[in-house]
Amino acid sequence: MTFGIPREAEIAVAGHGAAATAVADVRPPAGPGAAAGGANPAAPPEAAPVAPAAARPVAPQAGGSAFDDHGGEPFGAGTPHAQARIDLAAIRANVSRLCDAAGSAEVMAVVKADGYGHGMVAAARAALAGGATWVGVAGMREALALRAAGVPGRLLAWLLTPGDDWNAAVAAGVELSAGAEWAVRAAVRAAHAVGRPARLHLEAETGLGRGGATAGDWPTLVDTAARAEAAGSVQVVGVWSHLARADEPGHPGCDRQLANFRNAAELARRAGLTPEVLHLSNSAATLTLPEARFDLVRPGLAVYGLSPVPGPGGPAELGLRPAMTLTARLASVKRVPAGHGVSYGHRYRTPRETTLGLVPVGYADGVPRHASEAGPVLVAGRRHRVAGTVCMDQFVVDLGDVPATPGDEVVLFGPGDRGEPGAQDWARAAHTISHEIVTRIGARVPRTYTGGTISDAH
Repeated sequence: MTFGIPREAEIAVAGHGAAATAVADVRPPAGPGAAAGGANPAAPPEAAPVAPAAARPVAPQAGGSAFDDHGGEPFGAGTPHAQARIDLAAIRANVSRLCDAAGSAEVMAVVKADGYGHGMVAAARAALAGGATWVGVAGMREALALRAAGVPGRLLAWLLTPGDDWNAAVAAGVELSAGAEWAVRAAVRAAHAVGRPARLHLEAETGLGRGGATAGDWPTLVDTAARAEAAGSVQVVGVWSHLARADEPGHPGCDRQLANFRNAAELARRAGLTPEVLHLSNSAATLTLPEARFDLVRPGLAVYGLSPVPGPGGPAELGLRPAMTLTARLASVKRVPAGHGVSYGHRYRTPRETTLGLVPVGYADGVPRHASEAGPVLVAGRRHRVAGTVCMDQFVVDLGDVPATPGDEVVLFGPGDRGEPGAQDWARAAHTISHEIVTRIGARVPRTYTGGTISDAH
């Protein structure tokens, strides 16, 4: 089978659950937005001014946009109350950076979980255009959805169950993981059913304590796969595992897993297998652990411009740019007196007379409830925190005396060009990781795409 690289930055709206809208090749304005007037010295303590970062040049927005300054006039029908803007150029650039870091190893861009919330099909195409030669997903249904959308290239699915459609996957040229004998047998049955060998990657348990064959089971798995390969039913094209603590550079557990992985690969070779690729590295190892890169690396989070390792510099320190900007529009603005309770349980009461802004997204859209009274947002060039409890469909921001109007933009997180918070800031507020922040953004939030040419929208 011959695989080609797709047209650069072809935009496709992923159908893997996320509502989406395609937009032209423009980026959102980099300025701080509307908001007349400066900061009021009597603003509540959670409002702190920030200096806008230097903005990238942007292309003019032909024909205007629903996100132009509305001057107090109503928005047009159908204007989204929230959206996740995905910069495909950032994904391409991040993958190019990862290719440089990987050296001689190939790069598999991991696009599981709807491309970490960015849109699986669009992310896969942008990653391939950026230099990735493989695409990786967790489940078989994700892999089949990519093939149905016409995404080419080598494609691996690894979190498989006996009830999956193994026949369809083998027929579509999806490469499959096998970490136990039953998976090899399932692959053999599928190969016989569709009349072509199944391509397998054998998974070794090297210390993560998750999937893969343990050291005691590995010889049996390898022998079973070798016999199936000798019979022409499968091709063992890879041996792989996953690191537990790659985000802790220098941790001795990484060295132990490396040693275990090398032993597993050597046992596979002694059994007569000649895998094309050995792969172990995730995003963190790709960037910080050269000895773990082997023939192929599997970055996920870093593809989307988020940092996989602790560090004060964040993504920029690693040469990455966040690709998702999550915004909403104020649905209501009202003046309230001091001592006014806000949201369920009145966990927050206004310290003085102030302006409250209602943001029409909530935990049903992926805004973490654990970030109540802590989640940061940018309104009119100033940072504020969520006031009170995050609700299912909405949360409140205490704007102090900052002028605001219904329809004004609220930036929950983005790359930081306008001084807005990042996904990692929300992760800290919710006591979680940035992976969860971006992947949990739900289907009610449409995805829009910039940094490419519209050629497909479905």
